[in-house]
Amino acid sequence: MMVGYSGSEIGIIFAAAPLVRFLLPFAFTRGLELNFQRFNTALAIMLVSSVAFYLLLHNFWGLFFSNIMLSVGMSLILPYVEVIALEAVKKEGYGKVRLYGSIGFVFVALLLVKFLSSPQIALYYMMSFVFLTALLAFFIAKDVHKNASQKETLPNDIAIVADYKLWIALMLMQVSFGAFYNFFTIYETDHGITLDMTIYLWTFGVLVEILMLFFQGRLLRFNLVLLLQITTLSAVVRWFLVYLYPANLEVLFFTQSLHALSFALFYSASISYLHQIYANKVLAQQFLSGLTYGFGGLLGALGFGYLYDYFPQSIFLVAAVVALAAFIFITLWSRSGAKRFNN
Repeated sequence: MMVGYSGSEIGIIFAAAPLVRFLLPFAFTRGLELNFQRFNTALAIMLVSSVAFYLLLHNFWGLFFSNIMLSVGMSLILPYVEVIALEAVKKEGYGKVRLYGSIGFVFVALLLVKFLSSPQIALYYMMSFVFLTALLAFFIAKDVHKNASQKETLPNDIAIVADYKLWIALMLMQVSFGAFYNFFTIYETDHGITLDMTIYLWTFGVLVEILMLFFQGRLLRFNLVLLLQITTLSAVVRWFLVYLYPANLEVLFFTQSLHALSFALFYSASISYLHQIYANKVLAQQFLSGLTYGFGGLLGALGFGYLYDYFPQSIFLVAAVVALAAFIFITLWSRSGAKRFNN
């Protein structure tokens, strides 16, 4: 809004990212392959798009298409890197790699926010870190590509329809987070919690997430479907408590501690499980990103946005119901679909 865009225009610009994440994986079901060459192309797209953000900041359609292209680049890069991480450190060590993203979030939230006083400074920061990320990603992927043995082209074995119980569960879990990511701060300040305390609640949630990512290795050696059941159920408890006790700080800090289960462990268990059951591992991670954080994130943002306009007190009750539906679907999957992949 500092640049002059309305709330609806900002919503349209940022809606491009989850939409791209949802649609892009379907291109790879038609024969397109994500390899080292296309990974490099995605890095170039990401770099050019970040520069375009700066050049086209005051042009609505230019900014909109810049965000689309940045989303294309990120949607290609992240699944490729996820697979490299899982292959290199295995699922037990994955959390220790992933926790650096959480540390970065805390770094931005608590430190850099003091210096991001204008859109231009924010864009300088974004371009600098996009460049460093692209440079490091290129050399890491190049080294992996050089040392990798020749692999046969894998078929598309991602059966969305046949495995619908699993995919619906993963998607609904992310839909339920729409209330938290988009409205937690507004919801709590409306109930008398100060903005500073709300920031502390966010930070505490990320800190317990970091602890879980660091120590979760042993947990990921156990039944991953059971972990998905436990983590989805923890989300039900979490959202329902926020609904019941929106102004009770002790309860709110407890619900934020459940971020270790409902986000950190759920995220790692999801990635590890798809990596375990599907042969086409890169495509599996693309669909995880597209169907959950793409389509699920889009539904959550839009659905809870409309709900907040009419029934603001009930958004976390509805989030709990959605998470309960995710738990039911993953339980149904554990009793039927999961058996297809058991040895």
